[in-house]
Amino acid sequence: MTTTQSDNKKAQRLARDLKRKGIKDERVLAAIAQIPRERFIDEELAEYAYLDRPLPIEKGQTISQPYTVAYQSQLLGLKPGEKVLEVGTGSGYQAAVLCEMEADVYSIERYQQLYLSAKETLNSLGYHPHLFHGDGFEGLPEHAPFDKILLTAAPVEVPKKLLQQLRIGGWLVGPLGGRMGQKMTIITRVSEEEFRESEHGDFIFVPMQKGIAMLTTKNCR
Repeated sequence: MTTTQSDNKKAQRLARDLKRKGIKDERVLAAIAQIPRERFIDEELAEYAYLDRPLPIEKGQTISQPYTVAYQSQLLGLKPGEKVLEVGTGSGYQAAVLCEMEADVYSIERYQQLYLSAKETLNSLGYHPHLFHGDGFEGLPEHAPFDKILLTAAPVEVPKKLLQQLRIGGWLVGPLGGRMGQKMTIITRVSEEEFRESEHGDFIFVPMQKGIAMLTTKNCR
């Protein structure tokens, strides 16, 4: 599948729509305007790619609503070159946004099939983040510290192992809470042992799960 001029115009229109809805970070909007969202979903759902809504992907997961992706990216307050850990690669769309914003992206995914699909899609579009198949609750301690951490699934509370992988002065953005809904939360690491927390609205994400899921013959395609 190739990106057409029509799809590019649709991405630009989506970015304008998100700006009208309150997204102010011009770098986030510029990233959204450049990325062919239809490449991150099944072909039969392509007609819905530029609607501001979540869509199903493999393994019972979803590609987040564009507004949610933009909102989380805005809360990260990224500067070019900052080292970011994304927990939950999913389709790879959020990782593409971070790459467009010139972050040094590390992303971890528990489902091997999603990890492989995302890697193929991202690489085909010219994005080359550091992708890992692993347990998001463990993070990537061998690559820490990170300037920012982004959660794309919801734990009831943030694993302490992830907080310890933040640099002092860095922060984590993610939805915290149970299945009925979560609060988008920023947790800033003030010192070695001190963290400051603030809430930024209500959201609904899939639950963050422990462990890894391996590819089986049944899942091959």
